[in-house]
Amino acid sequence: QLQPVESGGGLVQPGGSLRLSCTASGFTLEHYAIGWFRQAPGKEREGVSCISSSGGITNYADSVKGRFTISRDNAKNTVYLQMTSLKPEDTAVYYCAVSEARACVRTGVGYYGMNYWGKGTLVTVSS
Repeated sequence: QLQPVESGGGLVQPGGSLRLSCTASGFTLEHYAIGWFRQAPGKEREGVSCISSSGGITNYADSVKGRFTISRDNAKNTVYLQMTSLKPEDTAVYYCAVSEARACVRTGVGYYGMNYWGKGTLVTVSS
């Protein structure tokens, strides 16, 4: 069973930066779109960003545009989420997910076809 693994979460002060990583053992991610999601306590899960299999197309939620950057290194079988200018409201558990498709299709607050999910990494933004 494919299960991506997230890393890079932690405690950071407002205005700071973190880089999250998503990888998968024994499975090649390069043929699939990858999404990053987050869920804060008491809130609905939100699709934060998505990157196509080629890396040529990216999508961001309005709440993170201009602050977060998604990228992928297929040689390292890893997808990254660079987060800058972090705010307390960015505090959440962040999950990566592997799509069944090559492209990112926004659906409401999520992305289409995200079938395989990691266990998440906690990001806390606080002074």
